[in-house]
Parts: sequence; C-alpha cells; structure tokens
Amino acid sequence: MKVFSEEGKTMKKITLEVNGKKVSKEVADHTVLSVFLREVLNLTGTHVGCDTSQCGACVVHADGKSIKSCTALAADLDGSKVTTIEGLVSNGKMHPMQEAFKKLHGLQCGFCTPGMVMSAIDLLKHKKNPSDKEIRDWLEGNICRCTGYQNIVAAVKEAATKM
Repeated sequence: MKVFSEEGKTMKKITLEVNGKKVSKEVADHTVLSVFLREVLNLTGTHVGCDTSQCGACVVHADGKSIKSCTALAADLDGSKVTTIEGLVSNGKMHPMQEAFKKLHGLQCGFCTPGMVMSAIDLLKHKKNPSDKEIRDWLEGNICRCTGYQNIVAAVKEAATKM
C-alpha cells in the first residue's frame, strides 16, 4: 500500500527479514537498501563508499545472493531475507570467513572488508575450492585501496577449507 508523507514523497510499508529478525517499516520509494540498513535499522557494518555500485563496500546478501545495497531499492526487496555483516556472527562466534580475514590479515583499514567478506561467502557457495584467479575474478567488483589483495585471496582460500 502506498501513502504520501507530509513532504509529498511516496511511501511504502515493507517487511524484510534482516539477520533473522522480521522488520516492518515505512520507507520512501527511492530509499536504497544501504540507507535503510544504516539509517533506519542502525546496521552500520554495511559501508557506503561510492553510491554508484563501483566499490562493493555495501555488499549484503538478499535471498542468499550477494548484491550491492547502494543500488538496490529497499521497497523492491519487500518480503526478502537480507543478511548483513552483523548477521554472520552466530552464538558470539565469527563466521569462518571473518575468522580467516582476521587470522590472515585480509584487511588494513577495514572499509572494504564487510563487502569483501559477503562477496567471498557467496563465491564459496558457488565454488567450493576456487583458484586464486577465480577468487580475484569474483571479487573484481570489490575495491580495496590498501592490501594489494594477496591476503584477501589467502583468507578466502583458508575459509574454503572451513566452510
């Protein structure tokens, strides 16, 4: 159902399952998922680096697939299951991909890390034992300005042995 706010913007009530919890909120039709997650739900682990789908810092999973949340409209995902970097922790324990990034120092400043981790998890759903080239090709849409990617590739390979 669409309604209009005082400012005249078209609003829509959406319901999502975010990190295993049902959330119902009213959002403007033009609200992108990254803004919804960060500003409405206060899930700030999803980073926004470019707003143009170039850097990959905003990658989350929607219905099990990695997407760039800065270009996905929250209203279009009504009824979806969304997992953010915060949703990977289970019973206080980090996901094997997070552990591998930590262990092998697959990060420096950490800005790209949430998107890298989410993309890498999606890769391992499709390819259990990827080569270095396959990892680099899959992560091509995720930009890291600090690491040179070598430790990121090593972390993905390490996580592949644990997942």
